[in-house]
Amino acid sequence: MKNKGKSSRNFLVQGTILAAASIIAKIIGLIYRIPLTNILGDEGNSYYSTANEIYSIILMVSSFSLPLAVSKLMSERIHRGEIRNANRVFLCAVRFAVVTGAVLSVLTYLLAGLLTKYVMNFELAKYGLRVLAPAIFIFAIVGTFRGFFQGHSTMVPTAVSQVIEQVVNAVVSLVCAGIMFRYGQKLAGIEGNDLLGPAWGAAGATFGTVASVTIALIFMMAVYTVYHKKFARQLRSDHSDRRESSARIYRILLMTILPIVLSTLIYNMSNIVDQGIFNAILKGQGYTEKQYATIWGIYVGKFRVLMNVPLSLASCLGPAIVPSLTAAITNHNRKEAAGKVASSIRYTMLLTIPCAMGMAALGGPIISLLFHPASGLPLSSGIMQAGALMIILYALSTLTTAILQGLGRLREPLIHCAVALALHIVCLFILLRYFNLNIYGVIYANIFFAFIVCVLNALSIKRHLSYRQEMYHTFIAPGLVSIIMAFAVYGVYSLFHLFAGNTLSTILAILAGVVVYGVGLVAFHGITIEEIGRLPKGHAMIKIFRKLGLIR
Repeated sequence: MKNKGKSSRNFLVQGTILAAASIIAKIIGLIYRIPLTNILGDEGNSYYSTANEIYSIILMVSSFSLPLAVSKLMSERIHRGEIRNANRVFLCAVRFAVVTGAVLSVLTYLLAGLLTKYVMNFELAKYGLRVLAPAIFIFAIVGTFRGFFQGHSTMVPTAVSQVIEQVVNAVVSLVCAGIMFRYGQKLAGIEGNDLLGPAWGAAGATFGTVASVTIALIFMMAVYTVYHKKFARQLRSDHSDRRESSARIYRILLMTILPIVLSTLIYNMSNIVDQGIFNAILKGQGYTEKQYATIWGIYVGKFRVLMNVPLSLASCLGPAIVPSLTAAITNHNRKEAAGKVASSIRYTMLLTIPCAMGMAALGGPIISLLFHPASGLPLSSGIMQAGALMIILYALSTLTTAILQGLGRLREPLIHCAVALALHIVCLFILLRYFNLNIYGVIYANIFFAFIVCVLNALSIKRHLSYRQEMYHTFIAPGLVSIIMAFAVYGVYSLFHLFAGNTLSTILAILAGVVVYGVGLVAFHGITIEEIGRLPKGHAMIKIFRKLGLIR
């Protein structure tokens, strides 16, 4: 029983390792985006984000699903004792990645101008997209190595590579953005187009991505070389009779990848659809490119960057739970699978809900602290407040999509995302065209999209696992305590801001929020004594809570 308990908690441990690394990487990304925003401006941010949005969509087609698919297929074979077949999955995936990555990399470079001009209405983003083209090929190969280690239920190499990748990205992006921004300004003086400076600056910033994925590939190959000795011993110990041909593995790989690719593509395509519809409608309403580029730059360059920090938890628990759920289903242990689903959802909500509410309460102060905007602060604050529910629902929908994939239900997330995207497009068009909600229409439409995905995913999980999500400890208690915390942090900030600056007031308010949420969660019985005891310094915290009379 002890081993089973350890096994059932292992995916949370691995997910926490990956989440911690991802949060560190996001914080590094957040920190470097501050000077990058100052270099590029809101217009440059729009070009930079546009190039990255298209790049991300192409990655989803070429390689973004590879780590998940490789880890799932390898995990199935490893748990059946078929180590040689698991190795064949990896080798076939590498070949697949090389071919698809190379083809899409070349096509991206050749079609960059058409994509940015006719799809996104931001033609000058083509420079950044062309720079990103080689990264598509490199990232495809990196994805297979990450899938290899995730299939062996270890997230450490992936976690470390993400941190290294982000550090390199930060340094190279800032240096190249500054150099290319000045080059673009010289061209602007010659051609009479002031937007060339931000556009070329954005292209320089994207070079950081190419450098970072190259370093990540070198690191993952080095770790694989070290690990391969141990893996070679496992290969020699494989005495199973079943041998899969390369043709069969390619077929299974494609059948696994395609539903994941399409569901991930549709799920994330809403960003590009949003931008295309937003730009087109605002252009028709008389806005200039500079005006709608500035508004979109605030949304993606500030709110979306901050939103990605709490979302990283769900994004990391997804890859961690897939091999774990696959193993449970392979062993026909639905009770264990249901326990892992419950733990992952609750763990995600316990951390995501307070983050979202805290960002809503301190939207303006956080934006001022991090970005020091010369203008647009009221809009930034409004977006942060309106987007709180969007953060929570996106975290839940991301995680439940990964849960269904881990259960082997690969087509259902695809159908759910397609239905949600169709309804999302209709909703977005109505909110922008007839209600004139501007960027708030984008936020409300995204909330609607994520909500539909959450509902459909929950119904599917319930159907396949006979599983009903526990409500009080997962949603109600964290929600109530987070609302109380939001009022508390706003009060603390308002009090200290009377005689202290924004920086000190914001930091003290955040610290107060952590204390209020922790104490409130215990007071509302949102966390058990056993769970507190498993935390670092948990027993010391139990003693403090007992003295305060919060627990017996």
